[in-house]
Amino acid sequence: MTDRHAHVSAPSAIAQGSMCCPAPGQVAFVGAGPGNAELLTLKALKALQAADVILHDRLVSGEVLELAGEQAALENVGKEGFGAQVSQDEINARLVAHAQSGKRVVRLKAGDPAIFARLDEEITALEAANLPYVIVPGITAASAAVASIGQSLTQRGRNTSVRFVTGHDMKGFADQDWAALARPGEVAAVYMGKKSARFIQGRMLMHGAERATPVTVLENASRADQRVLETTLGHLADDLAAAAFDGPALTFLGLAPRKAAAALTDLKMELA
Repeated sequence: MTDRHAHVSAPSAIAQGSMCCPAPGQVAFVGAGPGNAELLTLKALKALQAADVILHDRLVSGEVLELAGEQAALENVGKEGFGAQVSQDEINARLVAHAQSGKRVVRLKAGDPAIFARLDEEITALEAANLPYVIVPGITAASAAVASIGQSLTQRGRNTSVRFVTGHDMKGFADQDWAALARPGEVAAVYMGKKSARFIQGRMLMHGAERATPVTVLENASRADQRVLETTLGHLADDLAAAAFDGPALTFLGLAPRKAAAALTDLKMELA
């Protein structure tokens, strides 16, 4: 009788949960969270304070960047949908060059580095150069935004799943499973959806979504200057244009703010 043993790999140097800070010649992919510095993880804070160089997204807030160590050089490598941006190839090249020169490198990404942040492309570049890395998760915008309106992303009897979708991709407005999104009770968090609001509205209505479907758009979720737009699918594009949001925004399809949201705001003020 042959013994059968499951193969369990020991954690590698790049995957150990206890590691947070980049070693010399290493890159730490760090989630900056939604912008409120108090929502940073302790691992993220330690990585920022230990870094020699920090390559950060455009949407990383100033109050988070202020937590970087005095020795850290800050490099803005942000992208803007349909606007100016540092190419992905340039970002990859900088990560590799800094790490190969022996620096402690932090690649600071808004929200969580594994959600709509091109993490795989940057990891692939490091692996090709045989460079080590660690990943420090962050609070994604959907989690912070839904907390701000006193809601839950899932609810028994309403929806057993939630979709995280992007408003645009490299080809333009992103296509989705519109028929699924249009079903009653579905909930979706749309990242980078301001400029694609009319496109999303049209596709949803074409696939049978009710015009009265609740929609909430949050600008600067979790920050002191947060703004909330409560509307419906039928009025989404016009109401969003009238609101003139100019900061990062996240759109919830199928969710309205809970009526007790004002009480939550009062509580947050007391805790501040």
